[in-house]
Amino acid sequence: MALDADLMVDRRRTRRKLVFWRAAAFVVAALAVVVIALLNGGDELAGRNRQHIARISVQGMILSDAKVNAMLKELAEQDEVKGVIVAIDSPGGSTVGGEELYDGIRKIAARKPVVATMGTLAASAGYMTAIAADHIVAERSTITGSIGVLFQYGNAGRLLQTLGIEVKTLKSAPLKAEPSPFTYPEQPGAAAMIQRLIDDTYAWFVDIVAERRKLDRAEALKLADGSVYSGRQALTLKLVDEIGGEDAAIAWLEQQKDMPKDLPVLDWAPARPFDGFNFGSMALATVGNWIGIDLSSLRTQPALDGLVSVWHPQGPDIQ
Repeated sequence: MALDADLMVDRRRTRRKLVFWRAAAFVVAALAVVVIALLNGGDELAGRNRQHIARISVQGMILSDAKVNAMLKELAEQDEVKGVIVAIDSPGGSTVGGEELYDGIRKIAARKPVVATMGTLAASAGYMTAIAADHIVAERSTITGSIGVLFQYGNAGRLLQTLGIEVKTLKSAPLKAEPSPFTYPEQPGAAAMIQRLIDDTYAWFVDIVAERRKLDRAEALKLADGSVYSGRQALTLKLVDEIGGEDAAIAWLEQQKDMPKDLPVLDWAPARPFDGFNFGSMALATVGNWIGIDLSSLRTQPALDGLVSVWHPQGPDIQ
């Protein structure tokens, strides 16, 4: 019995030591990430105090973002920023998000040259963002275009009726809060109301495509049928200016806009709560590099709502 008691004591001591060292290792790793992020952030801020080309990345779903808008305003006012590269890899997103990027980039372009580069995707609101630049560079196999606006909604009213469930709604007018997922049959005039909304925003989208790409409106309207195009097709259709990548964008800035050669290209990103020197992004990137996994997708984004300008390929039909 005494031997069993001694074994239990030893096990408890070993367990406590194991917990301690695990906790210590976690704290050390966390401190290392913080130090590296702060050092990287300090270098980045120091670099911004000299002349440079700013690179802003538009990736994933485009949404309205006050912090992005504030960053664009700062870029426009920063004298050390001699030019801007807008690196786009996005299927689009909310129409308002695309509009805000478009307006913010146009304000920058009024003060300094801006060039857009297209990665795998630069469609819908992603293309809306690109046309705000003075020059657009696309890869040959970039997917772009999808010029248009959509509004999607579901209707479970018939299913609820089948289940014997009734949703009662009191409202000030028939079209208030319509189309509703609970109304079946659909409220008369609801679809026409949304279509008018779509048509108005779509007309504006076509107008800025025609203006920025120097196309007749009829020609722009023909291209804005929702089709997507490869980078090579987009070049032929005058939707982009050049085939290439960031090297081509920098060459354009140097040759066409008299940009000093060999200026450093520094990444700009909006400050986030508790980011410090964009700590959140840097920490995720640092840890991801250590373990060989892209952790950027862990940064959550709210769901899309309202009018959207987005493209995504349809999945295969399920038989």
